[in-house]
Amino acid sequence: MKLAIVCDDLIQFGGAEKVVKLVSEIFPDAPVYTSVASKRWLEKYKKSGVDVYTSFLQKFPFAVKLNRVYSVFLLHILAFESFDFSEFDVVISLSSRYSHFIVTKPSTLHICYCHSPGRMFWESADYFENESFGGSYILKNLAAFFLQLPLSLIRIMDYCAAQRVDHFISNSVVTKNRINKYYGRESVLINPFADIKKSDAALAEQSTSTPYYLVITRLVAWKHVDIAIQACEELGLKLIIVGEGSDTERLKNISGKNTTFLGHVSEHEKSRLIENCLALINTQSEDFGIVPVEAMSLGKPVIAYRSGGALETVIAGETGEFFDKQTSSSLMQVLKNFEPEKYNSLKCQRHASKFSSKVFTEKFVTFVNSVYLKDLT
Repeated sequence: MKLAIVCDDLIQFGGAEKVVKLVSEIFPDAPVYTSVASKRWLEKYKKSGVDVYTSFLQKFPFAVKLNRVYSVFLLHILAFESFDFSEFDVVISLSSRYSHFIVTKPSTLHICYCHSPGRMFWESADYFENESFGGSYILKNLAAFFLQLPLSLIRIMDYCAAQRVDHFISNSVVTKNRINKYYGRESVLINPFADIKKSDAALAEQSTSTPYYLVITRLVAWKHVDIAIQACEELGLKLIIVGEGSDTERLKNISGKNTTFLGHVSEHEKSRLIENCLALINTQSEDFGIVPVEAMSLGKPVIAYRSGGALETVIAGETGEFFDKQTSSSLMQVLKNFEPEKYNSLKCQRHASKFSSKVFTEKFVTFVNSVYLKDLT
């Protein structure tokens, strides 16, 4: 079985990229195709001996920084359709936007592991709701007007591309429902994983560090990190934020003395921060959400917005708590009554073990092999 892996891009180091990395380890001989890859990712794969093929977008000016801008001009669709997969028996696309747009010959099996149908074009009102556009109301409205046509075209093209996929795998119940609603397709559910190693320094620092709450996420507007900042500042609680993104400056401008931004941190440092926090705060509605599971796997409770993938991973009263509205006041009500010592770390860890890389690998390989063998008969 000659197999290829396709992903949207290799720029960030989030949950979707961890799935790409693991699938690449499951199939070590498979080359990876993507629209654009950062220097860090290219070097990482070069060291591991995996071939990475990028599209013509890699040669565009500021390809990494302007990646999202280029997508509005349908360039990513052209990029993925330009790849040639005629020599492969199986192609696995790992998609949250465009990678499933690939074109394969009839005899090639195309399996798509879908993180979500593209939220930018299927749920654009929510996706762009808090985009600042430089703080200009006029620019925001102009952008909304001019984006209507390209986003409508992309939706039509996305639906058509989804019909070319032979088998869909969804990463959560939320995504499964979206695939059915937007594409009219059924999917098999295989949750992603959240393996994270304990740090060595956590116990030594536990008694000396000031108690703090923790946010770990990409800093983009739709994640609503601002409500965590506002709630903690109002209550005088220390908040540490890990992550980078286009919303960083706005968030820094609204924060006060209780909020600390650390930007990108190493996996070891992330583990240390989780192990020493009172709880992880999850303000966004994710399709699944790997970071809350990482927190629970290190024995820490999660305070999550009651929506999306958090409903599949957090058990209220046992591994964390929910706040019902995506507002700072709703979060404040939970924080006021939150008692970290109430949550048993072993219970959190046992629950998180259901979402391990071992479980993912077993389910993923079983599914790929079964549909490939079925396709041969």
